Amino acid sequence: MNRVMRNILLSVPVIFALNFIALDCSALRCGDEVVSTGDSKARVLIKCGKPTYKEKIGAKKSRRNKGGLEKWYYNCGKNDFIYALTFEKGILTNRECSGI
Repeated sequence: MNRVMRNILLSVPVIFALNFIALDCSALRCGDEVVSTGDSKARVLIKCGKPTYKEKIGAKKSRRNKGGLEKWYYNCGKNDFIYALTFEKGILTNRECSGI
């Protein structure tokens, strides 16, 4: 087997592992449920329960900003990520996570 082919075969598992790690961060799983953008606050509460922490972002409620922005944080344990879910007018618009 030539050197190039061997290097390609050795790099495939590494690339697969890196993809798997990235996928873990991109999806918040609560038991068998997956939280997705477009979910309502009620649906997230049903799937995951109460968040560890909530915060309002930006201006207080006004006629133009009904419901505003809200971030919910879920601390999923010592060996998992901390997830930040952003809601706009009660709908999940963004998921972020920070390292272990």
